Amino acid sequence: MHSTSSALLVPRRTFTAADMKQIHEFLARTGYVYLTGLPDTFDYLGQLTRMGDPVPQYDGEIVRDIRHDPALPTGAYSALSMQRLTPHTEWYEFPGIPPRYVALWCVRPARGAGGETTLADGYRFLRDFSTADIAILRRRVYEWYGPPSAPGGSPSVVRHPILEDHPDGLIMRYSNQFLQRTEDGIVSRYIDSGERFFADRHFDIAIDHNSVLLWDNWRMIHARNSFSDPRRHLRRLLLAAVSK
Repeated sequence: MHSTSSALLVPRRTFTAADMKQIHEFLARTGYVYLTGLPDTFDYLGQLTRMGDPVPQYDGEIVRDIRHDPALPTGAYSALSMQRLTPHTEWYEFPGIPPRYVALWCVRPARGAGGETTLADGYRFLRDFSTADIAILRRRVYEWYGPPSAPGGSPSVVRHPILEDHPDGLIMRYSNQFLQRTEDGIVSRYIDSGERFFADRHFDIAIDHNSVLLWDNWRMIHARNSFSDPRRHLRRLLLAAVSK
């Protein structure tokens, strides 16, 4: 399923006050916005950081290149592979508050099928849980795993609740692979029903050249379809919450 209900045409180098208002309205209503028609001179870093401070990524990068790395081991799970990425929110494997927003823009789209970013509304998914379940997901702390820092090494482990209250809103974390299942059963139900929800309710967005996909990382679960064009090239920016 493909959705453009939150598409916004921005044919100028900088956001106007009206653009910023519409971006916030889309994010509040649907959890994401797809900005299209940007000029070649668009100031991605300068304009997107009006939404929040940039969060350093791996090796301290502010803007990360997302493109195929031929040096990756076969089958390695990474955004730098060409394989499908499974449903998750960003930054569950690190301590502290996850970035509020994820921005992806396109340098070179994939030729041929695949490579779409896929999204589903995690807040809608939470409606499937009772008030008692939600209280447990807020109260209990669980183990989340990240990939090893070196081939053959041990995965990193951090501890977070699944749901966490913040002055700017509710933080939801999700991973169908790297959240440790527990004996209480609620985590397995959360993971498995999340997979089913994502399969049924996600939509695909192929990010075009001169376009940005921006979404609320505390709300939206995302993934990626596999692709075969090694020249596909996106850039990623993570943005922290802005305290109200």
